[in-house]
Amino acid sequence: MPASPPDFDATYFRTALGRFATGVTVVTAMAEDGQPIGMTVSSFNSVSLDPPLVLWSLSRDSSSLAGLQRCQRYVVNVLSADQLTLAKRFARGSAAERFADLATRRAPGGTLMLGDECAAWFECHNRSRYEEGDHVIMVGEVEHCGHSGALPLVYHAGGFDLTPQTEQTR
Repeated sequence: MPASPPDFDATYFRTALGRFATGVTVVTAMAEDGQPIGMTVSSFNSVSLDPPLVLWSLSRDSSSLAGLQRCQRYVVNVLSADQLTLAKRFARGSAAERFADLATRRAPGGTLMLGDECAAWFECHNRSRYEEGDHVIMVGEVEHCGHSGALPLVYHAGGFDLTPQTEQTR
């Protein structure tokens, strides 16, 4: 039996999804032409411990999509609570603006990553991609990772705080 049509609109659905607090990441890589790629992503999750797999999704409208689908490796940088400015920086503007005057380093496998302030990081082989709806789900096989004692940056209800909001039902 097929799925029933939704009884809500996209705005209501997005608001309901926003009730689930997520961490905030910046995915970084190098394009085939050697230019850095990076964007803020809040749709990050673990998939498997053996093999170690993670996933994240990217809008089909993203200007970074083509480069990230073709790259061999990328790093998922889990931002710390002190990196709100960085999250906003990588959510807007061009790649050149995002990386301008930004200290970066290389993960053990050579992949571009952010500095040492992140709560955690995962260097991934670009294993699989699945087109679903208006996004592409990227599955990465983790080759190297690290973490610090920093608290993570949290995204909730369309913002970077956990302020309670009124309940709505449909």
